[in-house]
Order: sequence, then C-alpha cells, then structure tokens
Amino acid sequence: MSSQLNSHEENLPGGHDTAHGEVERADDPFADPGLPAHKPRIQDIDERAARRSERNVALLFVISMLATVAFIASFVAFPVDKIVYIFPFGHVSILHFALGLTLGVALFCIGAGAVHWARTLMSDVETADDRHPIEAPPEVKAKVLADFAQGAAESGIGRRKLIRNTMFGALALVPLSGVVLLRDLGPLPENKLRSTLWAKGKQLINMNTMEPLRPEDVVTGSLTFAMPEGLDEHSEDFQKEIAKAALMIVRIQPDEIKDKRELDWSHQGIVAFSKICTHVGCPISLYEQQTHHVLCPCHQSTFDLSDGARVIFGPAGHALPQLRIGVNAEGNLEALGDFAEPVGPAFWERG
Repeated sequence: MSSQLNSHEENLPGGHDTAHGEVERADDPFADPGLPAHKPRIQDIDERAARRSERNVALLFVISMLATVAFIASFVAFPVDKIVYIFPFGHVSILHFALGLTLGVALFCIGAGAVHWARTLMSDVETADDRHPIEAPPEVKAKVLADFAQGAAESGIGRRKLIRNTMFGALALVPLSGVVLLRDLGPLPENKLRSTLWAKGKQLINMNTMEPLRPEDVVTGSLTFAMPEGLDEHSEDFQKEIAKAALMIVRIQPDEIKDKRELDWSHQGIVAFSKICTHVGCPISLYEQQTHHVLCPCHQSTFDLSDGARVIFGPAGHALPQLRIGVNAEGNLEALGDFAEPVGPAFWERG
C-alpha cells in the first residue's frame, strides 16, 4: 500500500518526495505577480503638455466660478413664476432651470478639474506597502508624514500657482450657492408685518352684518368683530389682510378702564383691540363679561381688556395692540390711524 502511494506521488507533475512523504510543488499558482512596469505620461516628459493640462484644469475651475456667479444672478434676473418652453424638457420655470443648470455646471467643473489634475499632473507611480498593525510605530508615522510631504510636492500645488489659485477661487465661491438658497425660503417681508389696512377715516365694518358699526350697536358686555372698510371677503388677498386687520370690539364702562391710553383711544368706553393672539397668531374669541378677560383657545393666553390688553396668563409675549377709534360725521365708528405696533406674534426684525 505504501509503495503504491509513493509511486502515485512520484507521478504528480512538478512534485517530488519529501522526508514525510508530502509533495512540494515547484510552482506557486498564487505567487504575487508584482506591479507592471511604470510608463510615464506625456505630461511627465513634456513640459508643454503639462502646461496645457494645467490650463485645462484652471479653465474648468474658472468655468465653475462663472457658473456660481450665474447661479446667484439667476435669483435676481428671473421671476419665480415665469414659465418658458425648453426642448426637450417642455414648459418649465426659467428660474428653476437656470438654478439647476448653473449649480450643476459649478459642481461638475470642480470635480472634473480635480480628476483631470490628478490624472495628468499628480504623480501616478503605484507603490505597494505591507500591512501593518493599527498602532503605527514611530518609524511608520515618520514615513507617512514623509509620503504626505512628497505627495504634496509631486501634486504641484506649490509650484503650479495657477491651478492652486483658481481651485481656491472655485471652492470659495461655490458655497455661496447654499447661502443664496436661503432667500428662496420666501419673499422678504419688508414692512408688510408692521402695517395693516387700517388708516385714518376707515370705518369699522361689522363682520356679521357687513354694515358700518355705530356706537349704539355695541352693547356693554358684548363682543363684536370688525374689519376695515373696503376689504372684500371675496378678494384674492382677503385672508392675508384679515389675518392682520381683524378687530374685536367691546364696550366697558369708562370708570372700569384702568389704562389711561386705552381710555383716550376709546369712544364712550368702546375699545378696539387686535383679534390676533401675540403668541402664535390664533384668533381670539372667548370673552368674560365680568372680568373683561379674553382667552385664546389655542394655548390659553389670557388678556385683560380693561388694562391695556396686557397678558395675565399664558405664553403670549406682549399685550394685544389697540386701535384708536372715533366717530365720523355719519355717526359711524372709524379708525383714527393704524395700530401703533405690529399685530400678532413677535418676529426677529421687530424693534
């Protein structure tokens, strides 16, 4: 049996007997083939070709900068509601199309420039290194730092100033696209939050009867809602305007009004306050006749209408604005101006 095994092993190709009867192969099928011979690029041997590649990379970075500037200019040049036909996309918003195109070109050119730089000008010599423990010994750390310094030198970032400067310019400009996008959160409010439709001479219109309010229509202890004269509930901007101009009217005995300005701005105890809660803008509609308190149904902010509508409970931050009122020649209640302060919740621009 042993002689048969030895005879079989002797017949194996590339093998021979060992002291323990095992076969040792002369050829290792998994031998490391090594790296192919390095072939220099044309940029490595021709400085004119290297200069040409440098200009191409710089051109891509410059195009990226121009595209970023065009992205920012698109916000100013194109209205958001303008629709145009662009083949093959069809009818699209010119603003959205311009933003997508310019931002895409800016980002693509930075990436293409970096890739072209790496493939044509940075060192392409492949090196192999043995695996090492996670914790590198001091000599390996020194080698890594040396390799990094060598790579930085071979990249040409210090010598090729045109590429370096244009790359820095492109990288510095492209984040501005994200800053400009903040403008798309909505139109700037300007002074729209500080003023309403109320103005001197505008009559108070009862929102139930749609007729002008007269002093005798407001009964002591009652709560009436009013809006400015000329505001049409069927108009396109009705909801936007009524959200600032909605008014609640109550009648309080003049001797029960504690705030002097409130008394001066009233007419025979009839006071007009904004209906919009100063917490998050909910409409106020709950009135207590005996205490003259109004309650916001959303978060229970409570205001004292006999004391300048100051906050006596809840999360509201400030009192309800009061509208100064009087009576016109026809005997109807009218506004003597707009609110003295912005209505509704506080906002960051409010002084």
